[in-house]
Amino acid sequence: VPAPPSPPPPDAVTLRVMATGVCRSDWHGWRGHDSDVIAHGLPFVPGHECSGVVVEVGSDVANFGPGDRVAVPFILSCGMCRECDRGKSTVCERQEQPGFTRWGSFAQFVVLPRADRNLTMLPDSVSFVEAAALGCRFTTAYRAVVQRGELKRGQTVAVFGAGGLGLSCIMI
Repeated sequence: VPAPPSPPPPDAVTLRVMATGVCRSDWHGWRGHDSDVIAHGLPFVPGHECSGVVVEVGSDVANFGPGDRVAVPFILSCGMCRECDRGKSTVCERQEQPGFTRWGSFAQFVVLPRADRNLTMLPDSVSFVEAAALGCRFTTAYRAVVQRGELKRGQTVAVFGAGGLGLSCIMI
């Protein structure tokens, strides 16, 4: 596995991965069910649920620096497309996805573009393991419950299945 570029691209950070999750989406990628992974080809590093410590920043990154603890979303949105303008960055038309459209977090280091738009500072009170769980299942649950389901305060919903995604739906 080649080392990450140094320095990273102008809008990116290089992250030392401190925690990463394994998700059913990873299984779909391994089995060849995901067109992004197929298009990328081999060699490839999966993993899309991660958190870590910034070790290097690109020249245009303003909000993060070496040593910052961050949480990473599954979808690295562009902020400029129609869906991002509508507040629906989870379906960004030009999204990047660690572990699908680019090398992922099953590596020691991962390069993440669009850092200022997508990364979130991680408070010391939140562990890397807890943060790694947020990037995929919570964004998926949010889209399902709030954006697609349009659930409002006082309404009732039934959630079938109490795995990571189901529990996230209940919390939202």
